[in-house]
Amino acid sequence: MVQYNFKRMTVVPSGKDFIDIILSRTQRQTPTVVHKGYAINRLRQFYMRKVKYTQTNFHEKLSTIIDEFPRLDDIHPFYGDLLHVLYNKDHYKLALGQINTARNLISKIAKDYVKLLKYGDSLYRCKSLKVAALGRMCTVIKRIGPSLAYLEQIRQHMARLPSIDPNTRTILICGYPNVGKSSFINKITRADVDVQPYAFTTKSLFVGHTDYKYLRYQVIDTPGILDRPFEDRNIIEMCSITALAHLRAAVLFFLDISGSCGYTIAQQAALFQSIKSLFLNKPLIIVCNKTDLQPLEGISEEDMKLVTEMKSEAMKTVIGQGGEATNDDGVLLTMSTLTDEGVISVKNAACERLLNQRVELKMKSKKINDCLNRFHVAMPKPRDHKERPVCIPQAVLEARAKQAAEKEKRTTEKDLENQNGGAGVYSASLKKNYILAHDEWKEDIMPEILDGHNVFDFVDPDILIRLEELEQEEGLRQAEVDDDVEMGGMELTPEEQKTLAEIRKKKSLLIQQHRIKKSTAESRPTVPRKFNKDREFTSKRMGRQLSALGIDPSMAINRARSRSVSMRGRKRERSVNDGNGSGSDMEDTPNKKLRSMSRPRSRSRSRPPTDVVPGDGFKDSDQKSKALDKARKSVKNRNKNARRGEADRECLLKNVDLCFAGKELCCFISCSIDWRMRHSKMVSTELSFSPCFIVLISVAVLDQRYALMTLLLVLFFFFFF
Repeated sequence: MVQYNFKRMTVVPSGKDFIDIILSRTQRQTPTVVHKGYAINRLRQFYMRKVKYTQTNFHEKLSTIIDEFPRLDDIHPFYGDLLHVLYNKDHYKLALGQINTARNLISKIAKDYVKLLKYGDSLYRCKSLKVAALGRMCTVIKRIGPSLAYLEQIRQHMARLPSIDPNTRTILICGYPNVGKSSFINKITRADVDVQPYAFTTKSLFVGHTDYKYLRYQVIDTPGILDRPFEDRNIIEMCSITALAHLRAAVLFFLDISGSCGYTIAQQAALFQSIKSLFLNKPLIIVCNKTDLQPLEGISEEDMKLVTEMKSEAMKTVIGQGGEATNDDGVLLTMSTLTDEGVISVKNAACERLLNQRVELKMKSKKINDCLNRFHVAMPKPRDHKERPVCIPQAVLEARAKQAAEKEKRTTEKDLENQNGGAGVYSASLKKNYILAHDEWKEDIMPEILDGHNVFDFVDPDILIRLEELEQEEGLRQAEVDDDVEMGGMELTPEEQKTLAEIRKKKSLLIQQHRIKKSTAESRPTVPRKFNKDREFTSKRMGRQLSALGIDPSMAINRARSRSVSMRGRKRERSVNDGNGSGSDMEDTPNKKLRSMSRPRSRSRSRPPTDVVPGDGFKDSDQKSKALDKARKSVKNRNKNARRGEADRECLLKNVDLCFAGKELCCFISCSIDWRMRHSKMVSTELSFSPCFIVLISVAVLDQRYALMTLLLVLFFFFFF
């Protein structure tokens, strides 16, 4: 079970956010209203409560941060050294120490100011002491702002660390960079470690889990280690060294015998010799990877000697009687993560070695005696020398033999598909599973019934042969037509045959071009005729086409031009009057008059509405004009009584009641003016005031506030003057 879970640590706020959180909580959770008339003890208690509440919140928040961050001296040495490698133990402790000092300072400030508030003699004095206390507390928090930011970065990084249990069954993978460690953990677990063809792809520890004999094992992938002094190793390499030093696990040292990782076997052997002190008292297995590129038997003698030396060192870790190695199985293994050859055997060997070691250690411990006293293992003893072999019933043996025979002889649909051309060629027969009286009936052709008759009864059994004969006959006839072409009963000359061949060739080309245009018609944009130069109807195009046909185009072009000019309304020559005037008179007539006297041929004349058109149903134009007049008079009343519809524009009015009041006032004033002018003798005098009245009425209608005043003024003028 995982003992350390750094993902549940509380977020560490920044200094400014810390102050905002505490002060806003104080404002919300404490009373906020105080009056000068309160008793002095009540005023003191009011501000003392705020100071104490603020100090309590600061203390709780800072205590939570200090308690949740792990203490390096109290946790497992693996995590203690790992945190020291990643974050520097001195800086980590210094930041936590500053948080603890700030907590003590805030408590001391609150204690001092509470004492001062006990002797406050006025509202102003108590408030000033409260402000000073909270200000000093906030100043302390501001000073530890960098430490809070540093601890927040550490918390975020620790939350991303894998959950490693140092006490459970563990398999540790180590070796040079790019030797196949991440590929192996991806094969045996569900971990998804990035695999790339360059060194140091893995920059931190990755954890996966696998099962063996109903037990859960954690597999740790470590970053690559280089053969150099301890002081020169970086943080990435030190993570691997820390895991090797503190975790009780089975170690898999990966060896790339192909050299594709960029390091020779000699360099990898030197690394093994430099870190072999970390393998003491741990099951060690040498794994030769990438055998698909280079088998172990194909390496040189010097490299084989180095591998043998590493194997002898690994044999020392095998636990046996007297501390000597008794079995070399599972010490040197080969595999290939590309072809999965030997991957499972390496995993099983590592799990088995680790399990045996843990059992041996438990058997040697003192706790085993307490356990053995609680149970008794009964060992059966033979009662006589008679052999009693296992008795299996004959029916069971026959059933097993039959099942084995069926399993060997059974042919699946997949096998039939592969034997008969594969997918897309082979079609599975659904009739072979029919349950019929005779198996030969399964492949019979199903009858097709049409109009009560079996179609197969009317099919000629030799229809395929007849069809082939017809095709051969048609081919012979076509060959005769192509070879011997006759026109009008006469055989063609060689020149005519050559011309005919050219015509047929051109015809086939035209058919192909038409098919291409037709296939691309949907995607081709539609071009208007006036912009399409190829389809534009011009005299030049007509002349080219007629010339290509061997026809003189001059007469056709002249005729087309004459028609186009006459249709455009070209000037016509004026004819001389024959009887009524002389030529001299025509010369004196101005051109404008002649133009007005002439009438172009293409001018159209509009028809009056009273003209009778066949089909209107009128006898003459008088009857049609009378009918139109009656129609206009019949719709006149309906147009007067027309009402506004939904489609008419409408301007919505605001303050409808006021608008109606203004209209009633205006109507009342207009009636009063009319009555006074009819019954008064001084009509001219009253009319002289009409502009003023009109202005007053307009003001009343536009602004309802002056309606009453305007009404009084109007009544005063009309009834008293």
